[in-house]
Amino acid sequence: MYQLDIVLKSGSNLAVRDRGGTSDPYVKFKIAGKEVFRSRTIYKSLNPLWEEKVSLLVDSLCEPLYVKVFDYDFGLQDDFMGSALLYLESLELTRTLDVTLDLKDPQHPGHNLGSLQLAVTLSPKEGDFREALTQLRRTWKRSSKLQHQSVRLSELHKKSQLWQGIVSISLIEGRHLAPMDANGLSDPYVKFRLGHQKYKSKTMTKTLNPQWREQFDFHLYDEQGGIVDITVWDRDTRKKDDFIGRCQVDLSMLSKEHTHKLELPLEEGEGTLVLLVTLTASAAVSISDMSVNFLDDPHERHNILKRYSLLRSFYNLKDVGMVQVKVIRAEGLMAADVNGKSDPFCVVELSNDRLQTHTVYKNLNPEWNKVFTFNVKDIHSVLEVTVYDEDRDRSADFLGKVAIPLLKIRNGERKPYGLKNKTLTGPTKGVIYLETDVIFSLVKAGLRTLTPIEQKYIEEEPRVSKQLLQQNFHRVKRCIMVLITAGSYVNSCFEWECPRRSLCAFLLFLLVVWNFQLYMVPLALLLLLIWNYVRTAAGRDARQGDVQQEMEDMLGDEDEEFDKDDKDSERKGFMDKLYAIQDVFISVQNALDEVASYGERIKNTFSWTVPFLSFLAIVVLSLATVLVYFIPLRYIVLAWGVNKFTRKLRDPYSIDNNELLDFLSRVPSDVQVVQYQEVKPDPGQSPNKRKKNNPG
Repeated sequence: MYQLDIVLKSGSNLAVRDRGGTSDPYVKFKIAGKEVFRSRTIYKSLNPLWEEKVSLLVDSLCEPLYVKVFDYDFGLQDDFMGSALLYLESLELTRTLDVTLDLKDPQHPGHNLGSLQLAVTLSPKEGDFREALTQLRRTWKRSSKLQHQSVRLSELHKKSQLWQGIVSISLIEGRHLAPMDANGLSDPYVKFRLGHQKYKSKTMTKTLNPQWREQFDFHLYDEQGGIVDITVWDRDTRKKDDFIGRCQVDLSMLSKEHTHKLELPLEEGEGTLVLLVTLTASAAVSISDMSVNFLDDPHERHNILKRYSLLRSFYNLKDVGMVQVKVIRAEGLMAADVNGKSDPFCVVELSNDRLQTHTVYKNLNPEWNKVFTFNVKDIHSVLEVTVYDEDRDRSADFLGKVAIPLLKIRNGERKPYGLKNKTLTGPTKGVIYLETDVIFSLVKAGLRTLTPIEQKYIEEEPRVSKQLLQQNFHRVKRCIMVLITAGSYVNSCFEWECPRRSLCAFLLFLLVVWNFQLYMVPLALLLLLIWNYVRTAAGRDARQGDVQQEMEDMLGDEDEEFDKDDKDSERKGFMDKLYAIQDVFISVQNALDEVASYGERIKNTFSWTVPFLSFLAIVVLSLATVLVYFIPLRYIVLAWGVNKFTRKLRDPYSIDNNELLDFLSRVPSDVQVVQYQEVKPDPGQSPNKRKKNNPG
């Protein structure tokens, strides 16, 4: 055992990563694939001064100290600024050495990215160290000095301990904060502190109800938990920032492996903070064992099935069902580190619930064997499983992702899923093995479909993309072309281009108009659904394949296209103008996306893309046909109007909604159909199959 004392002094001529010609650098130390230290962030500096000390315990001198520098970005992925290796075998024992590390980029070895200045001392932890410490004690005459030194070493050792778990905090919003500016508003931001770890949110200008939608991950060094100190400040460029309020989160009071929604009133101030807090254990702490799967217990499974049986359909309508996910293992993952390995972990998300596995270090074929259980609030939710490399805390390297609609889950099936890219439009390297079970109430799920969909708190912010704008334009164009084609067909009947068709249309027009009743409208839609079901029962897979290919051709690789456009536009000075009107572009492309999505969802309802929703539409249309047939129209309109006019009187806090739009929001658009399409895993990526094919 050795003790490695490091003083991170400063950096010189670091790389520029921000538009202002500066960077916000911080440093990470890793040994044997495990992060052992992270420095504080120095803002807007290419020659930062840290003067931070850390004491590490090292088992072997064979493993070098891996040093990486990053540029901190609010709400974005931190930019890489260079890395270097410090070989511990080259250090002299018990001697402090001043070391200068030249930073390099492994992918571009010729680029000079500046340097770091360190002071390093390596000391033996065993007998020699004890003798040296005994000699040191003899020279110290005052016990107070000895006590102060012991406390300092204890704190340093505690800082260098390997973490016991992860605390994920999602900062959602603030409500009714205190006004600090002369205009009656504030520019609030939030500071978080857990031990020596600190984070700071972005600043929201001129608001008392800020919407941050940011996520922060803390390392938990104490199994018992800890206290997260949270303070809210008002940004003031002319003087010291104003204090708005504070609150605390006692982690020891929160259960692990569960997402908690907390609404914390601010002390010493006004307002409330809304947070999502999740505690996840690391490998060193007990993890969910595959043997404790309660769905495999016949007695427990019977109780759960009884809980969601037809007889209890109207008991606790918000409890739609439950889903259990077994994250078993992954194979053939992408190598994200310079040593040709990765440090993968999995994040499992269902709506706003977010849990993650422990990290398996230096492995491209990790085994997690972790079990997660989620309560289902909406059966149309999508289960997202994302694999990351722990190379970065807040902004881990993306390795792959799968999205599985709950309605597509086959209970008890252990299945390999091919990983996809960030946009879920194409495959990436690796396969993940999952086993999922979902149990839900059909009646509760159907009723929940007609209520507003739950908004996901943490979503990727929209960005300006010429390709995305063009893609949404083509999607709207396709929907409009369908209407134009239908209008041309009807117009051709009036023009008598085909006498037989025009004659049939004329007779049908006379028959329908002469005998028209209102119930025929839902009846016609009902017949259209049934006709499409019969017609497409055999060719559904082929048609979905055509839709998938068409959408993939339209989507392409958005990330590469965006980077290419970004570089070209910077050379031409176009990006400066584009950023000035980016809000307009985002609004236009989002409006096009919404129009196109609703057109595609109407089409997918009648084409049986999601059978559950199409069957639900049949039930609703059947009931509507019967009601309209037996009840006069004026009574229906009167009941509808009375309900609309008296809703706020009966329930002042009710949310006004449109049941038809709520229903359509559950139907996937063509883009989502492609995203949820499974990628067939490459048999060549599986080590087991390679062994079978090549036994020698």
